[in-house]
Amino acid sequence: MTRYLTTLPLLAVLACASASAHADTLLIDRSQEKPATALPVRGQSMQEVQSRFGDPSERLDPRGGQKRQWPTINRWVYPQFTVYFEKQKVIDVVANKADANEVGPKPPIR
Repeated sequence: MTRYLTTLPLLAVLACASASAHADTLLIDRSQEKPATALPVRGQSMQEVQSRFGDPSERLDPRGGQKRQWPTINRWVYPQFTVYFEKQKVIDVVANKADANEVGPKPPIR
């Protein structure tokens, strides 16, 4: 009887853990899938990105600059991804959340 009483809490914890794991869509899972559309590539210029993907839906305020000893970083937001530029060149592309239930990084500070 004691054996069953000790395994009962363990089973309850495992059941709760598996239920919460299926409730959320993880951004990392979606970002590891092959993208349906091509993404900008590191080293592309702003002009190349704009000619291929069009105007961004939003251009966020630049960060960094001459007052600090860091280069200026520009961020362009497209519906499915955000592009980060340093000195007019792509340095990174990050997938945006697909919906509010997707778990992933916090939205950019504006």
